[in-house]
Amino acid sequence: MSLGESEGTDGSFTRPTDPLRPRSRREAVEFVGLLCTALLAAVMLSFVALYWLRESPVGAQAYGQFMIAGQWIDLYLGTRVFRHPFMWQSLATGVLIGIVAPMVGTFVVHREMALIGETLAHTAFAGVAVGLLVTGFFGLSGSLLLVALVVSVLGALGLQWLIEHTNSYGDVPIAIMLSGSFAVGTLLISWGRDFMSVTIDIEAYLFGQITVVTADGARLMALLSVVVVAVVVYNYKQLLFVTFDEQAASVAGLHVRWYNALLIVMTAVVVVGAMQILGVILVAAMLVVPVAAASQVATSFRETLVLSILFGQLSILLGFAFSVRQGLPAGGSIVVVAIAIYLLSIVLSDRSVNAISVH
Repeated sequence: MSLGESEGTDGSFTRPTDPLRPRSRREAVEFVGLLCTALLAAVMLSFVALYWLRESPVGAQAYGQFMIAGQWIDLYLGTRVFRHPFMWQSLATGVLIGIVAPMVGTFVVHREMALIGETLAHTAFAGVAVGLLVTGFFGLSGSLLLVALVVSVLGALGLQWLIEHTNSYGDVPIAIMLSGSFAVGTLLISWGRDFMSVTIDIEAYLFGQITVVTADGARLMALLSVVVVAVVVYNYKQLLFVTFDEQAASVAGLHVRWYNALLIVMTAVVVVGAMQILGVILVAAMLVVPVAAASQVATSFRETLVLSILFGQLSILLGFAFSVRQGLPAGGSIVVVAIAIYLLSIVLSDRSVNAISVH
C-alpha cells in the first residue's frame, strides 16, 4: 500500500479524493468559473496598479498595452469606450464588486439581514454629504469616497450597537438607521447649498454612473477588495459558525460580538465601493440577488457562496455590456440582469432535490 491510500471494507485499497479536485461535472464547471473570475480580477487589479504607475518607466509600457487592447475591443464590438481609462476603471470596480458583494452577502442573507446593505448605503450617502461640506468649507482636497467609507463604518458600528442594546425587533434599528441617515444626508446637502456651490453630481451617487468612478475610487475599491477577500478566507469557519448558531459559537469560545461587528464593517466597505457603480438606491441588490439565485440551486452553503460569486460576476459583465451597447445606466442594467438570473434559477431549480434549505 502506498502513502495516501486507505484500505476498503472489501480488502481493496482506494486512493482518497483530493479536496481541491472537482468530483463531478457540476463542480468542475464551478471550479472553472471561479478560476476565470480570479484571472479576470487579477487583470483588473493589474490595470488599477498600472494606471497608478503609468508615469514610471516600468508601468508606462504595460499601461500602453491595456490601451491598445481597449482599441481592439472597441474595433471588435463597434464601440468607442474601451480606449478610455475611465471605462477600465469602472470595469475593474465592477468586477471586484461582483466578487466581494456576493461573498459578504452570502453571510448577510443567511443571517436574515438583507436590508442592512441598503441601510449602510444610505449611511454612505450621508458620508458623501459630510465630505462635500468638509471640502467646501475648509477647502480640503480628497476623495469623497474615503469620507463616505469612514462615515459608513462608524454607522455600521453604531447600527450594531443599537441592535445589541435595544429591546425592539431586529429590523427596527435597521429601519431607523436607513431613514435617519438618508434624512441627514439630504439636510446637509440642502443646507450646504446655501453657503457654497455643490459641483458634484448627486444623482450619480443616488442612481450610479460609469463616469463617477475616479482613479482614486478604483484604487480604494481594489485595496478594500483584497482586504475583504483575505479576511473572509481567514475567518471563514468562524463566520460560518456564528452565522448559523450564535449560541453554540459563544459556548465554543468565539467572540460572537466581534465577528458580528467584522461582518457589518465588511458590508459597509463593500457598499461604499459598489455605490460608485450601482448608486445608493440599487446597491443592496448585489448583496442579495446573486445569493438568492444561488440559494435556489445550491446544495450546501459552500456551493451557495461559489455560485453567488459566479452569478454576481455574470450580472456585472452582462449588465455592463448591455449598458454600453444601449447607452443605459450601468447600475440599473446590472440589477435587471441579476434579477433575470434569479428568476431563471427559480425556473430551473427543483426545491425537492437536495437544494439547501433557506431555513
